[in-house]
Amino acid sequence: MIPRYCRPEMAAIWEPANKFRIWLEIEAAACDKQAELGVIPAAAAKAVRKKGRFEIDRIDDIERQVHHDVIAFLTNLAEHVGPEARFVHQGMTSSDVLDTCLAVQMKQASDLLLDDIDRVMAALKKRAFEFKTTPCIGRSHGIHAEPTTFGLKLAGFYAEFARNRQRMETARAEIATCKISGAVGTFATIDPAVEAHVAKKMGLVPEPVSTQVIPRDRHAAFFAALAVVAASV
Repeated sequence: MIPRYCRPEMAAIWEPANKFRIWLEIEAAACDKQAELGVIPAAAAKAVRKKGRFEIDRIDDIERQVHHDVIAFLTNLAEHVGPEARFVHQGMTSSDVLDTCLAVQMKQASDLLLDDIDRVMAALKKRAFEFKTTPCIGRSHGIHAEPTTFGLKLAGFYAEFARNRQRMETARAEIATCKISGAVGTFATIDPAVEAHVAKKMGLVPEPVSTQVIPRDRHAAFFAALAVVAASV
């Protein structure tokens, strides 16, 4: 993110520290359910919860050697967890972690943006009432038209942002899906109950049908909604 244009709260969502925290929680939640199902030892899931740690610099060092971000993360995690780490990520593919994490980050970003829209709407509503009788010239075909009020113009902007809020809520819901379905999304190597468990823990819903990845039309719809909101600004 470009520092001069980004608030600290938004930047923090996309920092490596937050990303890897989410990765760790996804892996730990998956281990919890795998242990409950009897797929992995309960001691392994407990070890991940108790000992799970990561260092960003160490992950970067490993990635320079293995050229794979998730392997680098899991390798660093294993350095802390110990022998029980052999059960981490069992039956999963990298996109299970990557796409589910991205969904969480987009949801977190959406919450910030929805709060911003609420603040804009509050200001517009206040000003619309303040200037409801303040006359100003209307416009039609790019030229002066009948008089109107500045308050009415602001009320129009308020109504537009009310629609924008609904668009943002819809986009947030559409992107908030979880994929823990293994390679190419067949569940051949992992129980769907794991996906349902991780989704609940991460505040997401299971992706109805995935392939190797969460369907990208969800991301397209999300960014299209951002573009509409930005155009209103």
